Amino acid sequence: MDKNISLTEYLQQYFGFDRFKGQQEEAVKSVIEGKNTFVLMPTGGGKSLIYQLPALLLEGTAIVISPLIALMKNQVDSIRGMQTEDYVAHFLNSSLSKAAIQEVKNDVQAGRTKLLYVAPESLTKEENIEFLKNIKISFYAIDEAHCISEWGHDFRPEYRRIRPIVEEIGQAPIVALTATATAKVQHDIQKNLSILDADVFKASFNRANLYYEVRPKVKPEAQIIRFIKQNEGKSGIIYCLSRKKVEEIAETLQINGIKALAYHAGMDAATRSGNQDKFLMEDVDVIVATIAFGMGIDKPDVRFVIHYDIPKSLEGYYQETGRAGRDGGEGQCVTFYSYKDIQKLEKFMHGKPVAEQEIGKQLLLDTVSYAESAICRRIILLYYFGETYPQDNCGNCDNCLNPKEQMEAKNEVIRALKAILEVNEKYKGEHIANILIGNKTAAIKSFKHYTLKSFGAGKDHDERFWNAVFRQSMINGLINKDIENYGLLKVNPKGHEFLEKPTSFMLVKNHEYEEDDDSGSSGAPSGATGGDPVLFSMLKDLRKKVAKRKNLPPFVIFQDPSLADMSIQYPVSIEELQKIQGVGQGKARRYGEEFVDLIKNYVEENEIERPDDFIVRTVANKSKMKVFIIQSIDRKIAFDDIATSKGIEVKDVISEVEAIVSSGTKLNIDYYVNDVLDNEHQEEVFDYFREAEDDSVEKALEELGEDEYSEEDIRLMRIKFLSDLGN
Repeated sequence: MDKNISLTEYLQQYFGFDRFKGQQEEAVKSVIEGKNTFVLMPTGGGKSLIYQLPALLLEGTAIVISPLIALMKNQVDSIRGMQTEDYVAHFLNSSLSKAAIQEVKNDVQAGRTKLLYVAPESLTKEENIEFLKNIKISFYAIDEAHCISEWGHDFRPEYRRIRPIVEEIGQAPIVALTATATAKVQHDIQKNLSILDADVFKASFNRANLYYEVRPKVKPEAQIIRFIKQNEGKSGIIYCLSRKKVEEIAETLQINGIKALAYHAGMDAATRSGNQDKFLMEDVDVIVATIAFGMGIDKPDVRFVIHYDIPKSLEGYYQETGRAGRDGGEGQCVTFYSYKDIQKLEKFMHGKPVAEQEIGKQLLLDTVSYAESAICRRIILLYYFGETYPQDNCGNCDNCLNPKEQMEAKNEVIRALKAILEVNEKYKGEHIANILIGNKTAAIKSFKHYTLKSFGAGKDHDERFWNAVFRQSMINGLINKDIENYGLLKVNPKGHEFLEKPTSFMLVKNHEYEEDDDSGSSGAPSGATGGDPVLFSMLKDLRKKVAKRKNLPPFVIFQDPSLADMSIQYPVSIEELQKIQGVGQGKARRYGEEFVDLIKNYVEENEIERPDDFIVRTVANKSKMKVFIIQSIDRKIAFDDIATSKGIEVKDVISEVEAIVSSGTKLNIDYYVNDVLDNEHQEEVFDYFREAEDDSVEKALEELGEDEYSEEDIRLMRIKFLSDLGN
């Protein structure tokens, strides 16, 4: 490099920028001067330039260690785009053919390549170590350095072997870069790489343009579709914890008319990078990806990041939300949270070494406290990274824009702590909640816990409330979950102190952060009233009228959950009616006209804005099973044989048949019913349903006698009844 040319001129020449951002220039100087350098800058802060510019200016090749093949490809493409020759940057990883590897090595040996990206796995290969020993190395850059730390969100054991390998290849300055690190993680990284003497450059973690919001995980698919439709044409990423969920969500979005693709480590490399390129080229608007794999994309105009599942740590959360609004423009970060997800993550930790569980539990606790807090989200995030936010209200998160209601819960916390101590700290939260509300479960009966002072001491609240008290007491360090005996609640010294000298304890009210129990994709659970109570009762009246005219019980026409769903979705055409829970094509055509007309008039008269775009079409993942069952019944195959061939139980087959028939498809199951029940019994059940007010199996059993019929008999007869008369 020419000493007479300033760094700003080089910046302009190579990258087209006329000035450095924040501490970039000082960090670049540190690298050029051959010093070990630690860079902690949030996503979008311009970390990569800190090693790219010195690499282009210094003699030799910079070795960049990066955890993701996708990220390497992205970085190499972007550097090549700014230079005249492709050989200036290469990557060396498992995705290359032998010929391509040889070409890379030739360019590096000839001294033409300034940046060589390698995965930590490739770096540990003996042949690569031997090759790099003979290369003039300008410096080593370790990107995503938090992967080194077991306290980071992406612990990768092979990253901890970088230092010994560097010593084997040959010493050169080390540059460690990360977008997320607490003080603990930073120390861990520097210690592991033996760069405790490094020049440290830290940027503020505050991304003022990002909006943070945590929503209860109730019908998340419907919420996501509504959100995307309201942000049509904008680029976004949806993160899920499992590959299966990634595939499901991507498919659901596609059939709801959204341009979306999946991206996870289980896909073949070509599909994966093809999907990433389509996202970068804006052929698709949304990428659904796994958190574990990470996207490693450098797209400046991602406008929203949605977490379908809460991440395992705030580092992970910050890193992933940080992919939004890198250009300084709008970035909406929406997270769906249910405590059930946290319990699932806790289960995964069971069986791991105690030290690892301790770390994992602490990281999860920080995440829960972030999700359930009523204070500014920014304050919590920045505090986590050792930074203080000077204001009380950031004006760009859900808690600041819509403050949550809180209540004084000092007395409730006292009751909770006393109950934990009364059972000698030997039970889980669920059991203690049942003691407090006075619920005589089998466990409470067998341990005689109904004799305790605490039994029923909290019956003025429900189980959900007490679980929130336990969680928020945990967040405040009054109680913890025992690691060894997983899940048992123990009172901390701070908790004992609280009991001696109780102080104010503000509990966030109405924290309905629970997943909906209804497994249906839309509509209300069985027996529920609808979204619009007036319309719901009008639909019930109409159903009664139609039932009378056709001389059928009302439930044969449409069941309550279907009416409830109609009162939420307002379908105004037969096509829309077919998307309603429990309504198939046959039923919609047979009975739908009058219902659709009623809804249409109601909507017009009351000037209701219909969420017609938001009727979530569900993926027909059961359609293969349905087709198989319908074909088997046509061929008169016994239900037991159908169950065996699909590896399920007879009751599951009956459930599938119930769903098929209640949606309006006619099935003749006489061949099977005749084997199970004689004519007399069949007629008795048939007559019962003809007069019944509803189709409850329990009521039928009660009326007809459990000694005479089994639940299976009644369910089969109900199917026959609905199919013969309704369809």
